Amino acid sequence: MVKKKTCVFISGKGTNLKNLILQSREKIFPIKISLVISDNKNAYGVIYAKKYQIPYIFINTKLVNYENTILFNLRKYKISFICLAGYMKIVSNKLIKNYQRKIINIHPSLLPKFKGLNTFSRMLKNKEKKGGCTVHYVNEKLDSGNTIIQKKFFINDKDDEKILKYKTQKLEYRAFPEAIIKIFRNS
Repeated sequence: MVKKKTCVFISGKGTNLKNLILQSREKIFPIKISLVISDNKNAYGVIYAKKYQIPYIFINTKLVNYENTILFNLRKYKISFICLAGYMKIVSNKLIKNYQRKIINIHPSLLPKFKGLNTFSRMLKNKEKKGGCTVHYVNEKLDSGNTIIQKKFFINDKDDEKILKYKTQKLEYRAFPEAIIKIFRNS
């Protein structure tokens, strides 16, 4: 099996990146992480790129033509698939057009509920009974692309934001790889 050269975009701790790297080392997993892009030069997740000798770059999203730098590097590394794993920037339409149905994102809620940021505080404020995560295709609208997979858990009265984050991340580590396998099994 020829694995799809994949780029993972991150902004922070990179725990989903680490999980995807470990999964990608399995023989039957359909992707190979070939590049990591971060918009945050202090992103802890870059440590995983270094540890597993994966090329990584920092993108200054304040620069006018930063999308061109991203596209240049994606072509340079022959990337054919993109995973957004805690990437806290909105992906440009230019990138979406160049990678139509080749970009997926993991979001810490049961979309279409709680698109965007601060999902856990909004879930608690709304007195939600269920939480979870959604892996979806990226399109021009924020957190609105077709759902690939969702995982759910029940929210207890004593759960706070920290517990919701913990429960969600545990599900994310299963959902992201399952979604990737599902995509390539069906393609």
